[in-house]
Amino acid sequence: MSIRLGYQIPNFTYPGVPVEDTFDTVAAQAREAEAAGFDTVLVMDHFYQLPGIGAPENAMLEAYTTLGALASVTSTVQLSTLVTGNTYRNPALLAKTVTTLDMVSRGRAILGIGAGWFEREHHDYGFEFGTFGQRFERLEEALTIITPMLKGEPATLDGKWYTARGAMNNPRLRPTVPIMLGGSGEQKTFRLAARFADHMNIICDVTDLARKVGVLRQRCEEIGRDPATLATSYLVMGMVGETGQEVRELGGTVPEDRRNRAFLGTAEQVAEQLHEQVLGAGIDGITINLIRNGHRPGVVSRVGAALKPLVAVTADRP
Repeated sequence: MSIRLGYQIPNFTYPGVPVEDTFDTVAAQAREAEAAGFDTVLVMDHFYQLPGIGAPENAMLEAYTTLGALASVTSTVQLSTLVTGNTYRNPALLAKTVTTLDMVSRGRAILGIGAGWFEREHHDYGFEFGTFGQRFERLEEALTIITPMLKGEPATLDGKWYTARGAMNNPRLRPTVPIMLGGSGEQKTFRLAARFADHMNIICDVTDLARKVGVLRQRCEEIGRDPATLATSYLVMGMVGETGQEVRELGGTVPEDRRNRAFLGTAEQVAEQLHEQVLGAGIDGITINLIRNGHRPGVVSRVGAALKPLVAVTADRP
């Protein structure tokens, strides 16, 4: 399993689009991404819109319902969250959910997962948030249950946070469903990725990226894993305009705390930046979102056309 070119849909507020047409607009983006050569379509696992993207009361669709529906309107793209908040679901139920997504999509599901971080959602929805350390304890226990279940093996754990008593998971379509961790934590997230994951999506400032890649490789080597067996991708905030004026307007919407993760310019200019700063840092693939204008017909296609040659070259690297 690999993500060379992913398209993330993090925004469901589309000016001028009636609420009843919201999912149709999401589906149109997924189909356009598939036709443009993206290999994966991803959605966020949140209940409120995130700071820096929009107001918390803005539209947010539940992730796995959305992915199940997208499975019916696409045929080749992999489908995943970026990433599932572990704190929102019982791990055995999550294993069942993602395996069912794999069934209905005929083998296109990826389990993207992380420790969870958005405290307001936990407070408002009644999920236990806990401390930073506790959330990673829970993630490790969850992966201990989920990993065998995805392989069709009964899961048993009498843990501090979760219990499973020979939990079974049938039917299944493939020998397993790939696991992707998302985040940037060098001590906790990267160690869990080295142990459990098939893929690591790194989310950080681009200036930190090369160092993060080096640390991730080190975490693999520490447990005797070949770092080449853990594929990587990087999440990009794409501010891609057709004209100089549109590029300038999009640049003005980038929050200060995300400026080192945003790439601004025409599709060709952004592709050049990503080639140098992201792929040049040792990353295998790119996942991009187009928060402000990805819902406009043609935008995803233009970006895909500019980025696809980059990852095709990357795929040929030894």
